[in-house]
Amino acid sequence: MSQASEATHENVAHRGLITVSIMLATIMQVLDTTIANVALPSMTGDLGASQDTITWVLTSYIVAAAIATPVTGWLSDRFGRRELFLATITGFTVTSMLCGLSWSLESMVLFRLLQGLFGAAIVPLSQTFLLDINPRERHGQAMAMWGAGIMVGPIIGPTLGGWLTEAMNWRWVFFINLPVGIVAFLGCAAYLPKVAVRLRGFDFFGFAMLSLGVGALQLMLDRGAEVDWFSAAEIWIELGLCVTGFWVFTIHLATARDPFIDPTIFRDRNFVTGLIFIFVVGIVLLASMALLPPMLSTLFGHSTVLTGLVMAPRGAGTMISMILVGRLVRMVDARVLVVSGLLITAWSLHMMTGFTPQMDDSIIIVSGIIQGLGLGLVFVPLSTVAFATLAPQYRTDAASLFSLVRNIGSSIGISIVTVMLTRNMQINHAELSTAISPFNPALGAVLPGAQAGDPLSLSIMERLVSAQALMIAYVDDFKLMMMITLAAVPLALFLRKPKAAPPGAAAMAHAE
Repeated sequence: MSQASEATHENVAHRGLITVSIMLATIMQVLDTTIANVALPSMTGDLGASQDTITWVLTSYIVAAAIATPVTGWLSDRFGRRELFLATITGFTVTSMLCGLSWSLESMVLFRLLQGLFGAAIVPLSQTFLLDINPRERHGQAMAMWGAGIMVGPIIGPTLGGWLTEAMNWRWVFFINLPVGIVAFLGCAAYLPKVAVRLRGFDFFGFAMLSLGVGALQLMLDRGAEVDWFSAAEIWIELGLCVTGFWVFTIHLATARDPFIDPTIFRDRNFVTGLIFIFVVGIVLLASMALLPPMLSTLFGHSTVLTGLVMAPRGAGTMISMILVGRLVRMVDARVLVVSGLLITAWSLHMMTGFTPQMDDSIIIVSGIIQGLGLGLVFVPLSTVAFATLAPQYRTDAASLFSLVRNIGSSIGISIVTVMLTRNMQINHAELSTAISPFNPALGAVLPGAQAGDPLSLSIMERLVSAQALMIAYVDDFKLMMMITLAAVPLALFLRKPKAAPPGAAAMAHAE
C-alpha cells in the first residue's frame, strides 16, 4: 500500500476534518453559481454597465467553468490532486476578492472569468477525494454529504445574495468567500492526503475541440434569450461551432491513440447511465429554481428575502433526504432509491401544475419539500452507483464529466423553460384576450365598466389576463419537467447493482 493510501485509511480520525474542509470549498464554489444573480441590478450603476451587458458577469463565469472542468483529470495527474485542489481554492478565493474590488464591467468580467477557471476543478476534485478517503461501504454517506452541498448551494444562493446586497452592498456577495476560502485551505493543507503524480501526455487537439463545443454551447444557451435565439446570427454561429467541436471531438476520441479522455470510461454501463440521469437531474433541479423566484416576485409580489424564505424548505427537504439515503443506500438497492426519487419528484411537479395566482404559499412550500426529498433520493444513490463499478484511476476524469454533464443539463433546462415561458405566455394572452369582448355577457358580470369601455376597468382586466397567461405558462413548464422526469424512470433498468467489495478491496483500490 502506498504512503498516501496509508494516510487515508490509518488516520481515520482526520476523515471528518477532511470532509468538512472539502465541503466548505465545494459549497463556496457552488454558491457562486447563483449568489451573484440577484446582485446584478446593483452592479449595473457601479460598474457603468447596461441591462444588456451586465449579464456577461454571469456568462463569463459559466463559460470559463464549463471549458475548464474537463481538464481537471489531466491537471490532477500532472501536478498532484492535493496540490491542484489547494491551488484552486487559493485562486478562487483571490479572484473572488478581486471581483468584489472591481471598478468597471471589463475588470469584473475578467475576474469572473478567472474565478470560473479556478472554481471548475473544485466540485469534481471534492467528489473524487470523498470517494478516495472512504471505503466502499461508506461511499453512500460520503455522496450524501457531497450531494447536500451541491444541491442546497443553488437554493440558498439567491437568498444569501439578496440579503447581503440589501444589508451591505453587492461587493459582499464576493467578499464572503474570503473567510470560507481561508478555513477550507487551512483544513485541506493540514489533512488532505497526498496522491502520487501520474504523468501522461496532453491531447491538446482533443481538449481544444471539446472546449470549443462546450464553450459555444454554453454561450448559445446563456445568450439565446437576450438576442431572440435563432433570429440572431450570433446563435447560428455558436450552434455551428458547438456541433463542429463535439463532432470532431467524438471522432478524435474514437480514433486517437492517446485521447484527452480515456474512452474506457464510456464502457462502464453504470457510469454512462449515471451521466444521462444526472443530465435529467440538472434540468429539473435548476430549471425549477430558475422559475420559482421570478414567479413569486412577479405574480405574488414577494421580496427577495421572502422568496428565499418560501423556497428554503426545499433545501430542508433535500437535507433530510440526504441524511436518510446516506444510510439507506447500504441496505436498499440503489436502483429502487433512484426510481422512488424520480417518482416523488414527478409527484411534486404534478402538485406544481396546480398553482394558481390566488393560492397562498403553503402549496409552494409543501411541493418544494417533496421535490427536495425526491431529488435527494435520486442524487445520492446515483452518485454512488455511477462510480461503483469504475476503476479508481478513472475517478477524477469521470467526476469532471459528471459535473460537466450536470451543468450542461442545468443550462439546457433553464434555456428550455425560459423560452417556453415567454412564448406560451404570449400565446395564452392572445387566446384569453379573445374572450374579452363587449359582446361577452360574462365580462359585464365581472367588470361592468370594462364592457362599457372604462379605461380603469380595462386596465384591471389587462392585468388579470396577463397574470393568468403567465401562470398558465409556468404550469406548462412544470408539466414539461414532470414528463422529462417520468421519461427518465426506465433508465434505471440499465443500472447494474455493484457487487459487494471483498475484504481488503477498498485498501487495494486506494493503493492503485
